[in-house]
Amino acid sequence: MELWFSELHSPDVKMSIRVDKQLYSGESDLQRIDVFESKEFGRILALDGDVKLTEKDEFIYHEMLVHVPMAVHPDVRKVLVIGSGDGGAVRELAKYPEIEQIDLVESDRQVVQVSREFLPKLSCALDDERLYIVYEDGLRFVRGKEDEYDLIIVASTDPFGPGEGLFTKEFYDNCYSALKKEGIMVNQHESPFYEADATACMRAHRRIVESFPVSRVYQAHIPTFPSGHWLFGFASKQHHPVHDLNVEKWMERGIETRYYTPRLHAGAFCLPAYVEKLLRKVEIRG
Repeated sequence: MELWFSELHSPDVKMSIRVDKQLYSGESDLQRIDVFESKEFGRILALDGDVKLTEKDEFIYHEMLVHVPMAVHPDVRKVLVIGSGDGGAVRELAKYPEIEQIDLVESDRQVVQVSREFLPKLSCALDDERLYIVYEDGLRFVRGKEDEYDLIIVASTDPFGPGEGLFTKEFYDNCYSALKKEGIMVNQHESPFYEADATACMRAHRRIVESFPVSRVYQAHIPTFPSGHWLFGFASKQHHPVHDLNVEKWMERGIETRYYTPRLHAGAFCLPAYVEKLLRKVEIRG
């Protein structure tokens, strides 16, 4: 008998992956957590029935979250990661020796525990001596922080359920306050393709534009995410994501990547016409 894991990408579109077996299934206080083994995508982490990541394509998501801001900011020392309890973002950050502290805020302790046990390719840096894990709601954690972080990475789940608070105007305002004067915030920005995802994308972009003087959107191709076309937000107090890209400095680090390159970095901010049109609808300033 064949076993397939299926996820609805829209009311009329479903993605299915054949899986060999289910490695884990459990309920935390916040959500259902499943881990599957598949031939094509390796291990799959699903939260509340939606694919959070797969071993085969997670590197795209995590590299684009981390290396884009790290190639722009001139001197990152302290980083806040909200979400990504699987450890993927921390793994990429750990490649930078100049980073002195990484605060990982994860609302669901069980996600970290499951990732440590079943996703070693992602959780391999969760014992880095620079890492501090805080089990708390991200909105609550960042509230009241002032001038503390050089970089904030928001690797939230979708804008409903446990991750809903991470798409609010209050949250983005608090992130702005928590950043130092050269600070950068990046976030996963949903897909522009299906109607419900595009609506969430526009709503998040509008709120970020209202909170930050520099707000741009960039893209990546992630096969298992809805439509495969995924957006990220880049927000800053002063740095432009392309004009302030320091190619030479980033290349000198010798960091090995599978998706990100400085050349790709610049191109990722060149969006399709239909996406530009969506974003222009909600922008209140350039």
